[in-house]
Amino acid sequence: MDHSGHGEHGMPMDLPPFTLGRGLEFSSDPFFLAGCLVGLALYGWGVARLRRRGDAWPVGRTVFFTAGVLSIALVMCTKLNDYGMVMFSVHMVQHMVISMLSPILLLLGAPVTLALRALPPAGRGRKGPRELLLALLHSRYMKIVTHPAFTIPMFIASLYGLYFTPLFDFLMGSRAGHIAMMVHFLAVGLIFFWPIMGVDPGPHRPGYVMRMLELFAGMPFHAFFGIALMMASEPMVRAYADPPASLGISALSDQNAAGGIAWAFSEIPSVLVLIALVFQWYRSEQRQAVRKDRAADRDGDKELEAYNAYLASLQARSR
Repeated sequence: MDHSGHGEHGMPMDLPPFTLGRGLEFSSDPFFLAGCLVGLALYGWGVARLRRRGDAWPVGRTVFFTAGVLSIALVMCTKLNDYGMVMFSVHMVQHMVISMLSPILLLLGAPVTLALRALPPAGRGRKGPRELLLALLHSRYMKIVTHPAFTIPMFIASLYGLYFTPLFDFLMGSRAGHIAMMVHFLAVGLIFFWPIMGVDPGPHRPGYVMRMLELFAGMPFHAFFGIALMMASEPMVRAYADPPASLGISALSDQNAAGGIAWAFSEIPSVLVLIALVFQWYRSEQRQAVRKDRAADRDGDKELEAYNAYLASLQARSR
């Protein structure tokens, strides 16, 4: 592939050998920089609006959402994005973060719940942003795209259907194509993890065991994909088959590293999501116990009284 196309990213054709320090230097992608700033501003507006109204919003959620946005900025608004155009291993870090780490952090921030609480109702017979968001959440389209029969195959196809077909090379050939691919990775991650995390309201809300099964249905395919890259004896993706000489790397060792990253990264979201699910499950059980105690307090332990009366009647009969 002709590396001159990479100039569109505002990047020199010959990059020096990769180091973490060089990779983390600021190198803005205007699209993602604007998206991250808008995301933080809207979330901040929502939290401020609730506070002004006297409503609480958990600090932890704000921290998670901010970390999610910063994780996108980390891989898209630094030189990692430039190196990712010519190094498969760096691109794989971008892909894994934006499709498997950023979505989990963003969803733990509960942005949909915040929007529904912060947006004002439009009034009778009118449709404002809040009403449109509710209509979207309850739409047939949303039911389809958040159903595991759609999310799991899409999650898998984003790996095999992209990297092992000419589509990847086509998208890497232009700045717009590269942005579209990264937005796709983020969107697929969000719709895959949204029903599993279960923090925000959504059309598909399975029980906790089902959520765990959904999580583990998708993860092994990432590991297999990584192993396939590591075991290949020749470059499998044309876009990275001829890295610039200035990097001082071979295409095969770089692909090997990319496979190792894909394989190792598949464990990280599993652990994060499992911790979140177990915590949610525990909290839900606690809430249920509190509800039962309150109900018992309200009805003056009628169940217990009825049971005692039943025992007394049995005793009376036996005499």
